[in-house]
Amino acid sequence: MTAPRIAPGGPAEVGRFAWGLAWLSGRVAGTTPPNLFLTMARHRRLFRGWLRFAARLMPGGTLPRRETELVILRVAHVRECRYEFEHHVRLGRRAGVTAEDVRRIGAGPGEPGWSPREKALLTAVDVLLERRDLDEDTWSALRGYLDEKSVIEFVLLTGHYDMLATFLTTLRVRPDGARR
Repeated sequence: MTAPRIAPGGPAEVGRFAWGLAWLSGRVAGTTPPNLFLTMARHRRLFRGWLRFAARLMPGGTLPRRETELVILRVAHVRECRYEFEHHVRLGRRAGVTAEDVRRIGAGPGEPGWSPREKALLTAVDVLLERRDLDEDTWSALRGYLDEKSVIEFVLLTGHYDMLATFLTTLRVRPDGARR
C-alpha cells in the first residue's frame, strides 16, 4: 500500500474533540484511533458536519443494524475499499454478520443463503453503484420490503459509503491497526 496522501492528524492538527472521539471510537472498535476520523478531521468544520450526518445513518439509522452492515460491506467490496471492508467486518460481527455472510458478500446477491429481503437490498446496492439509479424491477423489489423513510435512508446509506470509499481510496487512508 502506498503512503497516505494526507496523513492522519495528531491532536494539534485535528483538535481535542476529534482526537478524543477518535481515541474513544478506536477503543470501542478494538483498534487504534480511526485513520478515517484523523484524516477527515484535518478539516474540522467539515468533519463535524459529516459526523452528525454519518451518525444518523449508522449507528443511528432505522434499518436493522445487521442489514446496514451488509449494505456497507457490499459497497466496500464492490468499490474494493479495504479500509471500509475491514472496519465493517469488525463492526458487523457485533450486529450478527457471520463469517459466512462475509464470504457471501463477495459472491454477491445471487449467492444462495440470503433472505429475500437481504437479496433485494444487496441487489439494489449493486444497481445503485453501477447505474446511480434503480430500474423499476429493482425499485419494486426494494419497496416490497422498505417503507418510504427506510428507502430514503437506504439510498443515502449506499451513497454515503460509496462516497467514503472514494475518500478513503483517493487519500490512501490505511486500515486501522489492532489496539495493543
